[in-house]
Amino acid sequence: MATTQETRQARDPRAARRPNRKEQITALFMSGMGEVEDIAIITGARPSYVASVLQEAGLTKGYFDLYTSTSLPMNVYSKFFANKLGFKDEETARHSVELIDRLHRQFELAGDRAGQHHALVMALTMFDRARWTGKVIEAEIFRDWLMSRLADAALLMNENLTEENDDTQVNGVSQSEDDAT
Repeated sequence: MATTQETRQARDPRAARRPNRKEQITALFMSGMGEVEDIAIITGARPSYVASVLQEAGLTKGYFDLYTSTSLPMNVYSKFFANKLGFKDEETARHSVELIDRLHRQFELAGDRAGQHHALVMALTMFDRARWTGKVIEAEIFRDWLMSRLADAALLMNENLTEENDDTQVNGVSQSEDDAT
């Protein structure tokens, strides 16, 4: 059974088929419209989808959000995580967190704060992807790891504040009182 479009094309060979969304996105980009968000509005697609179409076609790079593939390099740290993270089941989520944790600790030992940050971003991304696809248990695995890192940071910050307060107390006079004189 022929569709309406096929019937119309059979009667009038000049009638062109309507371009699909990927073709629309590519055509808009090629016509000079370079902003992902503008193309998304015109085509009714999400910016993530527009960016992935353009990146797959080799037309753009450097757009990243929650839904863009982790296999696309965001920075020098991306290669450590590319195609290695998932949340299809609890076991996959746990293996992912083990990798994130191992890399986070390696970056910490190296004093690489940017690497640690990227590990945290990957954990947060996987948490959000899991929870927004209804994988509550898997999301919790990523959330627990993130909460543990935040608790570690809070302890460190409190220790630093305590040390700072101790250092400002000299001969019973606080640093702020000393500055006032």
